[in-house]
Amino acid sequence: MADGPLMQQIRQAIRVRHYSIRTEQSYTFWIRRFILFHGKRHPLEMHEAEVAAFLTHLAVQRNVAASTQNTALNAIIFLYRHVLARPIGMIEGVVRAKEPKRLPVVLSRDEVARLLAHFDGPMWLMVAVLYGSGVRLMELLRLRAKDVDLNRQVLFVRDGKGAKDRVTILPSELVVPLQHHLANVRVQHQRDLDRDSGAVYLPHALHRKYPKAASEWAWQWAFPAATLSDDPRGGGRRRHHFQPATLQKAIKVAVRAARIEKPASAHTLRHSFATHLLESGYDIRTVQELLGHSDVKTTQIYTHVLNLGGNAVRSPFSFLPVRGDLPVLR
Repeated sequence: MADGPLMQQIRQAIRVRHYSIRTEQSYTFWIRRFILFHGKRHPLEMHEAEVAAFLTHLAVQRNVAASTQNTALNAIIFLYRHVLARPIGMIEGVVRAKEPKRLPVVLSRDEVARLLAHFDGPMWLMVAVLYGSGVRLMELLRLRAKDVDLNRQVLFVRDGKGAKDRVTILPSELVVPLQHHLANVRVQHQRDLDRDSGAVYLPHALHRKYPKAASEWAWQWAFPAATLSDDPRGGGRRRHHFQPATLQKAIKVAVRAARIEKPASAHTLRHSFATHLLESGYDIRTVQELLGHSDVKTTQIYTHVLNLGGNAVRSPFSFLPVRGDLPVLR
């Protein structure tokens, strides 16, 4: 479906509110799906019943995850509230997708070391920062040069999940590798400037307030892409940050190569960071701040992981008066 007047209105409403490009892509995708599901009827012709039918279809026929259904609902609510100025009321009769209660996948310290052994160069550094600082994947990739404080050994996460800023730790072992990496990135940035392509994307219309900031070193991506690409919003050619899909795929390949029998991903390194800090005796409130959780209950999920196996809860089997050697199973 080509962008008509309605889709252009939606994109404009999203950009005015400074939503990320990923949110824009997600919202426009689900709004298109909603309109197509109802035979291309205009949303003004539809009401709560049509919204409920679409959400139920996603849960029953498409078998989507609860988070996916919620994203679709958020997109539709945004459409009616901010674009059509006709907020929808109570949506009744929706079959909700089940939200499973799962414990996070956590790697052991040995598994993290084995995983890192399958990387080198900037890719190794990105994976090391994911684990060493506990940042989310997009928080890592959206780091600017000014957000890396090597002297204080901290990272400044700007506009993280929930539109919140925070400070997290940077391992001392990564200071020198980051120094060399940023020096190489700065040389690359100078080459881009020489070719009139060194202006980076700036958030919240800062390019109008500070016209020269986009070309300044402080605002450049700490982990830039290897090539230039077209800017989907502002137009022109510029260097974007490293592609998340590329790093995610590399981690999946490395997990298999390291013979790690767990469904590990980039986010698993964040889970491992939190769990290993708690294992080392750090206070849960400290870990909460480093992770950027609004509620300590979110951080408490890692205490459940700590109670599994190892030297935590001991099975009553361990206290049986077993005599002699345990039998060898053949």
